[in-house]
Amino acid sequence: MQNILSGFLGCCSKYFNKEMGLSGKMVRDVEIKSDGDVFHEIFRYRPHHISTMSPGNIQNVDLHEGDWGTVGSVIFWNYTHDGKEKTAKEVIEAIDEEKKLVRFKVAEGDLLQLYKTFIITVHVDTKGENNLVTWTFEYEKLNGNVEDPTTLMDFCIVVTKDIETHHLK
Repeated sequence: MQNILSGFLGCCSKYFNKEMGLSGKMVRDVEIKSDGDVFHEIFRYRPHHISTMSPGNIQNVDLHEGDWGTVGSVIFWNYTHDGKEKTAKEVIEAIDEEKKLVRFKVAEGDLLQLYKTFIITVHVDTKGENNLVTWTFEYEKLNGNVEDPTTLMDFCIVVTKDIETHHLK
């Protein structure tokens, strides 16, 4: 029985939350019908436009250091999550144009009241008519009482769908 369960979790682990102690990884895919290249460009070069596409969730995005779309740049987000106004200061850690990937490391803000480290990766797979957006969270909780960031992942999926809806108009 254990081998069957182990095999099942191994093949489907992309959809489960992997956790070892206080460290965790969460991955979620969402299909979009809007242009995947444009979606990637928004997170790379124009995250400050997201507040007009998802105003109920993202109130403002400012560039604090560097240039839009470059590794090392610092971006400050004002957002509403779980009914509360929150902030995050993120550093762009990596950009991969070929894979259409942007990785952000949270440097300051509300998330660091719960997590020692928090890295957010958004990747777009552009194949055919429908495109696949993959969100990945890699994190370390401050303690065992901290919940997994499931509602934050739900929030990212809602923002993704808001961006899609904006571009399908």
